[in-house]
Amino acid sequence: QVQLVESGGGLVQAGSSLRLSCAASGRTFSSATMAWFRQAPGKEHEFVASSSWSAGNTYYDTYFADSVKGRFTISRDNAKKTVYLQMNTLKPEDTAVYYCAARGSWLRANLALRPNDYDYWGQGTQVTVSS
Repeated sequence: QVQLVESGGGLVQAGSSLRLSCAASGRTFSSATMAWFRQAPGKEHEFVASSSWSAGNTYYDTYFADSVKGRFTISRDNAKKTVYLQMNTLKPEDTAVYYCAARGSWLRANLALRPNDYDYWGQGTQVTVSS
């Protein structure tokens, strides 16, 4: 059973930064495809960023939605089995519940952009950006 636990959300002012964390358990972390989605009130899940990597770092790739490109980055700590979403220059339109997701099988980051591409989900963490 794979479990994902997000943390790091909060209330910040526009222009600020936040770092979200997603701690994974119950699966190998050496090779994976994981992503961040967000959902604003009344809207569907929106793709934010994805990352795929292989054992020994022989392959590593990331992909970002146009709305966050240049402001958000994604990274990971294999020892902690944790994926991070660093969010800079936050805007009010970034306000949403942010979800971490993981695939049951590996896929290139730019090919796994839909919620249905992911098998496991965290409970979400609220990010609110005030103007």
